[in-house]
Amino acid sequence: MAKLVVNQDKITNIDELIKICPFGAMENKGGKLEINAGCKMCKLCVRKGPQGAVEYVEDNVEEIDKSLWRGVAVYVDHVEGEIHPVTLELIGKARELAEKVNQPVYCVFMGYAIKDKAKELLHYGVDEVFVYDYEELKDFRIEPYTAVFEDFINRSKPTAVLVGATTIGRSLAPRVAARFRTGLTADCTILDMKENTDLIQIRPAFGGNIMAQIINPNHRPQMATVRYKVMSAPKRNAEASGSISSCEISKEKLFSNINVLSVVPKEKEKGISDAEVIVAVGRGLKSEKDMAMIKELAGLLDAEIATTRPLIEGGWVDAKRQVGLSGRTVRPKLIITCGISGAVQFTAGMNNSDYIFAINIDEKAPIFKVAHYGVVGDIYEIIPQLIEKIKLAREA
Repeated sequence: MAKLVVNQDKITNIDELIKICPFGAMENKGGKLEINAGCKMCKLCVRKGPQGAVEYVEDNVEEIDKSLWRGVAVYVDHVEGEIHPVTLELIGKARELAEKVNQPVYCVFMGYAIKDKAKELLHYGVDEVFVYDYEELKDFRIEPYTAVFEDFINRSKPTAVLVGATTIGRSLAPRVAARFRTGLTADCTILDMKENTDLIQIRPAFGGNIMAQIINPNHRPQMATVRYKVMSAPKRNAEASGSISSCEISKEKLFSNINVLSVVPKEKEKGISDAEVIVAVGRGLKSEKDMAMIKELAGLLDAEIATTRPLIEGGWVDAKRQVGLSGRTVRPKLIITCGISGAVQFTAGMNNSDYIFAINIDEKAPIFKVAHYGVVGDIYEIIPQLIEKIKLAREA
């Protein structure tokens, strides 16, 4: 951490020094200069003020021995042993990162009656799967799952830990990070590894207007969460490789103040995250009744309908169908965007699609920068023609 230290005896004119700060973070209180919470640490007062009046002081940071931490670990997200696809995507990325520094890939799998399910992970390039199989871990409860995660990290000491940004992952990862007093970067879109094992974590910030690069050089493990469909899952190898280690932990650590009385399975619904074809619509749609045109196109293509935030806020479409930073990340084989300008908040959630077909009346719309194919025109003219062409092709 860094701080500004005020040396009152070296200040010749308080009012003149206060004028230097563009954020109004300096105050004259009883003839003494004080710095308030408005300070942005721009250090103008240090550079332009009287010599030595304000000093920028950095605390000494204790460096860690990075050689004691080795390997890239992935948390296995599952429901009753059924592994969530985001886990396989993270294994693929972990393998890529680990190869850069010649280190192993680990998985931590916690639950009940899951030993046989753990064998499937060995077909994806995992070097070792640490299995915690206890009845107390049958249902997700934050206290025992955090205790197991902590035990795993103390046991294997991975340099980096990747967690899927699912409901469980978003709850579990911060607790684990807090126990090790380490950093956690949420919703990363790009991950890379330096030669010194520092994990480069890149994610959109300030509403997607910039891409922030985050590095955690003085703490281990480094932790990051990644949304489903952001990374690419590796192909399944026919032959299994690696090993499975059954881990033991004190039953006292598995105690929870939460008792699960019953579990009611949620009715499965077809959403946009797993859709192979998506028709996405944005501000170019003038009224809610015009959704009929979009639904007809989606029906002909056996596609799911997605949208941008303004239509969600207007109540035209269910919030689960929003694509973008504040919605879902999708990776279909084909996405047709209708009347969507292509702001970074939207494109960040779909730019990894296999084929992007854009329709927009503005030839300078940002969507055309990420689209593979584009049509400049009014969706009220283009979509009816597209619907007619598809119908004729089907009849033929």
